[in-house]
Amino acid sequence: MSGKKEINATLPEGEVLTCPYQSTVGELLKRVVGTASELPVLGALVNNDVVSLTYPLEVDCEVIPLTLANPHGWRLYRRSLSFVLAKAVNELFPEAIFSIEHSLGSGLYCSFESNGRKGITPEQLAAIGQRLDELIAADIPIERHKISYGEAVARFEQEKQWDKYNLLRFRNPSKIVVYSCGSFTDLAPGPLAPSTGALKPYKLIDYQPGFIIQLPERDLPIRLAHFERQPHLFQIFKEHKEWGRILNVQTVGQLNEIIARNEIDDFIKISEAYHEKKIAQIADKIADQREKLNWVCIAGPSSSGKTTFSKRLAVQLRVNGLRPVTISVDDYFVDRVKTPLDENGQYDFEHIETIDLALLNDHLERLDRGETVEMPRFNFETGTREYKGHKLAIEPGQLVIIEGIHALNPRLTETIPPEHKFKIYISALTQLNLDRNNRISTTDNRLVRRMVRDHQFRGNSALGTLQMWPSVRRGEKQWIFPYQKEADVAFNSALDYELAALKNLAEPLLREVKPYHPQYAEARRLLDFLECFLNIAIDQIPPTSILREFLGNSGFRY
Repeated sequence: MSGKKEINATLPEGEVLTCPYQSTVGELLKRVVGTASELPVLGALVNNDVVSLTYPLEVDCEVIPLTLANPHGWRLYRRSLSFVLAKAVNELFPEAIFSIEHSLGSGLYCSFESNGRKGITPEQLAAIGQRLDELIAADIPIERHKISYGEAVARFEQEKQWDKYNLLRFRNPSKIVVYSCGSFTDLAPGPLAPSTGALKPYKLIDYQPGFIIQLPERDLPIRLAHFERQPHLFQIFKEHKEWGRILNVQTVGQLNEIIARNEIDDFIKISEAYHEKKIAQIADKIADQREKLNWVCIAGPSSSGKTTFSKRLAVQLRVNGLRPVTISVDDYFVDRVKTPLDENGQYDFEHIETIDLALLNDHLERLDRGETVEMPRFNFETGTREYKGHKLAIEPGQLVIIEGIHALNPRLTETIPPEHKFKIYISALTQLNLDRNNRISTTDNRLVRRMVRDHQFRGNSALGTLQMWPSVRRGEKQWIFPYQKEADVAFNSALDYELAALKNLAEPLLREVKPYHPQYAEARRLLDFLECFLNIAIDQIPPTSILREFLGNSGFRY
């Protein structure tokens, strides 16, 4: 409606403000938001879509200010701080090879290489911290611009920013959104804060060979989160990153180039072989300790691929002359109506009490005594536990694999002596970046997996998955992540090609989420993210791949 003169904007408390057509969100919110004691407004939700404060209002809408206290605002803050960090490094060390690589605990790990020297010195880290402080204190505007596709490609080619050039090379929108702060310009996978002054608190932590930029707590954003070193996970990331460097596949643009050259089949084979090698190494470790081990406990967050990993591990254990059997903790879920509720009255599927602990431990004790037990089977569509005559008995000396999100929690297997357990933590820790300054969230990787699996096998829509995901994440933080440091080994189930395959099924599901759904912003963000990938045909993925757990047509029985 180009002739519309005024816009009605409804605020969270129900107040309706009228403003001129194409007023910006920032102009509107200046009328209602803020004292100096409040968290700064970083952006807004307009009709459930995340936008910057310069976004023009053209239709009647609901407007929700975003601060660090909101999950969308927290993500916007993290994205903006990464942008300003990249600016600081570029100004001080323009020759450096710098990359924001992955999350580690409550911070982001950054790699740094300057003049052929891998790693960062205390002096270099201090200089970056000082420059960041200066940029934040100066409160410099961060401006959003639309430029032509040709101008963007030419700019990144001229500046030899090949990671960004390659990311755009396989896309063809007429306009590209870039953000600038002073003379620094970069791509961003979403809106940024209006200025640098809003980006505090933060902390830089030496973490060789790079460093961590520590972020505020999600639940209490006025202070920094506590940082805890995670050597298992860091070693996995380090190995996977090095593997990516060897194969020259560190960014989405490089992956797309392989797909475009029709060389993805070989890359899939190499990726799957890398997984198989790592699984075989874990099986060898278990075999070396066979005299004292009876139980292998496999845990990890949602959609990390625990079930297929346990089946592939079982195959490798057989190669070592062992005869493992597997127990899935998921089959010991209480009936859905008995599931614990969270503070919002919703089912808390990550709570340990979703497991019938008494029944599970009774079965473990009986199996350990050599008795035969009728095993349950959980029906995810009906939400009930069933018995269909499947019986299990453990022969003397036989190894038992226990797989489930709580498998490293001592309460789950309290009847088993700790010295008889071998504990494995598994997660999907992608090493791919969109470009050097924009990482791919490992959580997003798992969310896309779960969305596809829930639709394929659990009768759930993408909207349903997105609705329950915040509860899943809270549960992981409480019930899963605290036990990962107890693991004897960790396994990375991510496959660098997987998002290019998952998008085939994920995109149609995400398009079913509409602007009137509160989850629309998340669906829109994931769609924009997946658009960066060229497609891989699903039939190219081998039947034993961990991805088949989510896509279907696996060579394993579940």
